[in-house]
Amino acid sequence: MMNPFYITTPIYYVNAPPHLGHAYTSLVADVSARFHRMLNCDTYFLTGTDEHGDKIVRAAAEKKQSPREYADGISRLFKNLWPRLNVVHDGFIRTTDPAHIAVVSQILQRIYDAGDIYFSEYEGLYCFGCERFYTERELVDGKCPDHETAPEKIQESNYFFRMGRYQDWLIDHITRNPEFIRPERYRNEVLAFLREPLEDLCISRPKTRLDWGISLPFDDRYVTYVWFDALLNYVSALGYPNGPLFEKFWPHAQHIVAKDILKPHGIYWPIILKAAGIPLYQHLNVHGYWNVEKSKMSKSLGNVIEPLALKDRYGLDPFRYFLMREMTFGLDSGFSEAALVARINADLANDLGNLFSRVIAMVHKYFKGVVPDVSPEMDADMTMNLKDAAQNAVAEFEKQMKVFAFHRALIGIWEFINQMNKYIDVTQPWLLAKSRTTQKQLEIVLYHLLDGLRIVSGMIYPIMPDTAATMQRHLGLNPSEENYRLTNLKNWGMLPSGTVIPKSITLFPRIDMKTESAEHPPETSGETGIIPVKPEITIDDVKRVDLRVATVLHAESVPKANRLLKLTVDVGETRTIIAGIAKSYSPESLIGKQIIIVANLKPAKLMGIESQGMLLAAVDDGVAVVGTTDKAVKTGTPLS
Repeated sequence: MMNPFYITTPIYYVNAPPHLGHAYTSLVADVSARFHRMLNCDTYFLTGTDEHGDKIVRAAAEKKQSPREYADGISRLFKNLWPRLNVVHDGFIRTTDPAHIAVVSQILQRIYDAGDIYFSEYEGLYCFGCERFYTERELVDGKCPDHETAPEKIQESNYFFRMGRYQDWLIDHITRNPEFIRPERYRNEVLAFLREPLEDLCISRPKTRLDWGISLPFDDRYVTYVWFDALLNYVSALGYPNGPLFEKFWPHAQHIVAKDILKPHGIYWPIILKAAGIPLYQHLNVHGYWNVEKSKMSKSLGNVIEPLALKDRYGLDPFRYFLMREMTFGLDSGFSEAALVARINADLANDLGNLFSRVIAMVHKYFKGVVPDVSPEMDADMTMNLKDAAQNAVAEFEKQMKVFAFHRALIGIWEFINQMNKYIDVTQPWLLAKSRTTQKQLEIVLYHLLDGLRIVSGMIYPIMPDTAATMQRHLGLNPSEENYRLTNLKNWGMLPSGTVIPKSITLFPRIDMKTESAEHPPETSGETGIIPVKPEITIDDVKRVDLRVATVLHAESVPKANRLLKLTVDVGETRTIIAGIAKSYSPESLIGKQIIIVANLKPAKLMGIESQGMLLAAVDDGVAVVGTTDKAVKTGTPLS
């Protein structure tokens, strides 16, 4: 193996059982780990539980348990959940593990001895839910942004970590390494926070208030602040400082976190590492929230969705597919069962499932279930070259998976699936089967379709491993890491001729849900000037459309298209959008303008340029009027 790859989830706080947000983060890590194994990387995937702090004591008291008993129980729920979601981790750490406690004590002592920790009295605004002090500028309407409660003003003597000493260094590091925090919007968010003086971090809690934690090695009257304790799991789990896992994997560390813990991971953690003399991680990969009923899914707000109920209802692989396809990594996404069912029926049952069933059925009908013996280089119809399409799809898949653009990787796979379906329509195997003179063409067509399915099975493996294995078995292959290797997917014609394949099965049964039929509005006379209203839709239909505020960075005309403009916009990430507004707007008049776009529209090519969304505009007497906001708002803000 080559190129070690180390991927981590945050260690999950055990103040409540796991929910959909935890499932998504861990699935991202699992998908990324599986993909890097496809690249033949030596891969280590770490997860675990964070078990100290005020909230654990309070949650345990409510259950009439000791903090240790309570932490043991919830940690067990997390550990038992991952195999049931087909999440295969290499390490599981608990912050109550003796080895972790020893590392925390060692690093605290080192930083204290270097003079970066001092004792002082402090008065500040403290959120017990977050277990940290807030500054006034971090509050929203005077309340904690996560818990929507006003913090309490408390005064204590505590130990503080001199973070301000490292502020200029961190700004310089982030600036010089633009991929350090990604997507770009979160890098910018951290840099914006660092424009203000960085306050020193309170890293202790007096045992008179809290004794469930790791004692400070230099003052046993205090326990360690839970965030300082928890962040060190990423190195303690590898056997820091001299363990072989640490030496092999830490230089290649990639963290995955949700955006609510950006500040600890993007500011506290690199400064702790710098102060301790430990090299920094490679990348911090930050994803958005799953929103339920227009608000972030949160244990404290009580709107969580239990992941196993969804997995049991709709199947594990469809559940994994939906989460990876529906969310643009870095942006928020809305969850609804209707959207999940729509993805299953359209993408999985119709596009992939029907393709798979049709091809396998035709091989059994025309060749008794045996892979035709042909040269893979032969093409039955040069107007549709599946070999080139497959190689383009694999290249796009590799490119997008490396940068955590999972939805784009899946879009690329499905474009290839759609090309295969079109290949069937163009070549018409059922007509080729009617004549002996076209028998060789029929063999070539079906071989190409079978080998295309082999490649699809490999590309979907990180997201839908069970489905990938089923497809490979029905292609006469033995599902294995070797068959999923990206090097094999890049090679056309790897399916052995003469292989006997099992009969077709239904990969994804369609799901029938009772829906109310929309009533058609009455017809209106053209003389009234009233535009007929389209059929009614439900709130779930509306929730599927992701409208966001974007800022136009650049605009230019599209050659040979007098109606089209090419816009480069910032929606939290840079995108290209083709809009038919050139007769109403000059390119320069749009630069800097905030517009509304459909952010989750499937990309499409217009005049050879991929458009990654749609601009909203009204058209009155042939004049386009671009939809915008009545005052400036943060780029990427969703409309609701």
